[in-house]
Amino acid sequence: MHELSIALNILDLVAEEAKLRGDVPVTAIHLRIGPLSGVVPCALRSAFDLAREQSAWPAAELLIEEVPVVSYCPACNAERVIESIQELRCPVCGTPTPQVVRGRELEIAALEIAS
Repeated sequence: MHELSIALNILDLVAEEAKLRGDVPVTAIHLRIGPLSGVVPCALRSAFDLAREQSAWPAAELLIEEVPVVSYCPACNAERVIESIQELRCPVCGTPTPQVVRGRELEIAALEIAS
């Protein structure tokens, strides 16, 4: 389960940022995860619950925003949300759309801190 190592890395990054800001207490971590990131959100949540117990913030929440896969369609000259990651085709015209614009994200979007 590689989600545990990802959860530990997230907590390490948050610890670095909290230290830069004067060891602020972190109450929530906002993540953006796309389906092409290779991370299963529910598995990451479980792994995070385990990892945070040994962190400086055992009560910190993990808030995940799941980002859809978006590809650029050259025929429509537009970005489109893809209905199936198994078949990258424009949902409007059916043209193959191999140029993925969004959907690979695995990023910390924000931190909430206690005042």
